This record gives sequence, C-alpha cells and structure tokens, in this order.
Amino acid sequence: MSTPASTAPLRVGVIGYGLAGSVFHAPLVAATDGLVLDTVVTSDPARQAQARAEFPDVRTVPTADELWERDLDLVVVASPNKTHVPLATIALEAGIPVVVDKPLAATAAEARALAALADRRGTFLSVFQNRRWDNDFLTLRRLLAGDELGEIQRFESRFERWRPQLKGGWRESGAPEEIGGLLYDLGSHVVDQALVLFGPAVRVYAETDVRRPGAETDDDTFIALTHASGVRSHLYVSATTAQLGPRFRVLGSRAGYVKYGLDPQEGALREGLRPDGRLPWGEEPPHLWGRVGSGESPLTGGGAPVPTEQGDYPAYYAAVADALRTGGPAPVTAHEAARCLDVLEAARMSSQEGVAVELPVATEPGTA
Repeated sequence: MSTPASTAPLRVGVIGYGLAGSVFHAPLVAATDGLVLDTVVTSDPARQAQARAEFPDVRTVPTADELWERDLDLVVVASPNKTHVPLATIALEAGIPVVVDKPLAATAAEARALAALADRRGTFLSVFQNRRWDNDFLTLRRLLAGDELGEIQRFESRFERWRPQLKGGWRESGAPEEIGGLLYDLGSHVVDQALVLFGPAVRVYAETDVRRPGAETDDDTFIALTHASGVRSHLYVSATTAQLGPRFRVLGSRAGYVKYGLDPQEGALREGLRPDGRLPWGEEPPHLWGRVGSGESPLTGGGAPVPTEQGDYPAYYAAVADALRTGGPAPVTAHEAARCLDVLEAARMSSQEGVAVELPVATEPGTA
C-alpha cells in the first residue's frame, strides 16, 4: 500500500457497481483530486462493460478476492448491505483503509466491533453518509448557526417517493440477512441528519408498514425522536406517498424554515454529469429555494426565500483523501454510524412492540 506521505494519487478499488457504486462512489472518486479509480469489482459482464466505458483506464475483476493483493490505498464497499461487515473486516485486517456505504452494519454492535478493529489496526474506516452534503441540509446548518429560527422545537424531515410498483432486488427483500427495507435504507439518512443537527436521541417511537402488494419489508415508515437537547424530530421515509410533503419543515421559537424538493446532485449523477469543474455543481434555481417566516404557509406566500447552499457530495471524498494523507479524522466515523444504528434498532423494536424505546446518552468517542 502506498505511504500516505506520497504525492502520487491514492489508488482506490470500488466493490460493487450497482446504484451505489456506479452512480455515487466511482464518479465521486474519479472526480477527486488526489484519488484515482483503479479497480471495480463486479461479476456482472454488463456492469463490467459499463465501468470500462465510463472510466476507460479502470481495471475490472469479478470478485473481491482479486482485490486484496493489489497495491491499493483505499477500498470502497458499495456492494449489498449483507456484505458490508465481512468485506470491511477483510480489508481492515489487511491494513487497507475502507469506506463503507451506509448502513455500515445490521446492528450497532457489529458497527462498534468494526470501529474497534480499525482502532486496533490503526486503519482508516469511514461511512458514506452523502446526505450530510445535501444543499438543503447545508442551508439548514447555516440557518441554525446564525440563530435565524430561534430555539428549535420540531424538526420534520421527509424522504418520500411514489413507487407503487415493486422494483425487485435485495433492497426489497424481507430476508433478515439482506438488511432491506426503507428503515435501514432511507432511514439511515434522515436519522443521521437529525443526530448531526440536534444531538443524541434519548427516546424513539416508530411505525413501520408494508403497504404494496407483494412487498416483503417496510416501505412506509415514520420515526419520532426525542433528543437530549429537547428537540423533537419527526422523520418520514416512504415509497408509497402519492403527494410529497416538504423535504424539511423546521419550527423554531421565532420562525420556521420550509424546503421542498430533493438536492439535485443524485439526479445529475444518474444523468451522467460529473463534478469535474466544467459545469456548476449542486446549484439550485431561486424558484426552488426554501422560505423562512412565521404565521403563514410558504405555499400561500408566507416567509421570505432564502438562498440554498450549493450541494457538495465531492467534499466527502476530498475529506477522505485529506485524512488518508495527513492522518486526520474521517468525515463520518464508525462510532457515528453505530449511534445511528442504535436509533434504527430502537425504531424496529418500537414498531414491533408498539412502545417508545428509551436510549442512554452516548459517551463513546465522537459524541456530539
């Protein structure tokens, strides 16, 4: 493995070339100064051809076994959820730095075991939580830092879709080992954002439902968090929402912030656009800006539009590259992922038992 002090680009292998690998990780790695996409692991011939077409210099191999002996500086685990822990374990035991797509693991205990392994080996481990660099999330952080809303009372976050027909695949599987369903998929995003914004949760209540005919796992889920700070977060993730609500509605003692629509970066990446500096990246037109105000709905003209921050998914891998070269902290740690999984596990228990679940305030490394 190359030494971090080297000025040569850090060589990266990406395991998996489905949605996560092809839309997010490979393009963002390739666009990051100091990183080079070296190898893609996929057994699907069509995906191998796709990877070579999109990145002509990339090497493709059918199994991860062919990756470990290659002189790589970083391995990205973007394969199905059930493979995250075993593949990350192999990489860490080999002393290879690792980025793992969310969710890091099925349980908080597994996540903490990976964190402990990384600490023992002195090896870098980070979790890909790209929604921390969404345009609306960055805008809300700016508003909170400027105390523009007053004391926050309620945070509403929605990641809703209208997909009445099943698409198939492991994400919709009810097999426990697949770690499918929206609670662990989109729920990983909205819970992580809530914890970053408002600190640890001490109480969790959830409702998870299976709405679509033939569905095996949750496709319509609500999570209510009570934070130690006193803020209440109401989080919605759904594939069955015929009318989409606001992405954020944040209610403070002086004003509220309401924002509709999703960050444009995923759509741009799906369309084949790249954050290579040739086109503006992550920008949003003024008619989509959120509004800050009080006493009236933004849909009837209430409040004033506030410019949306530029979304910045490339910042994640830029931070990874910097950490690998300098020995600095990971942009998202395994300990943070474990605390998110604490909440997701409590949400599953709450839904199954019909009760609110109490959580202790975390005291481990990285606690906010």
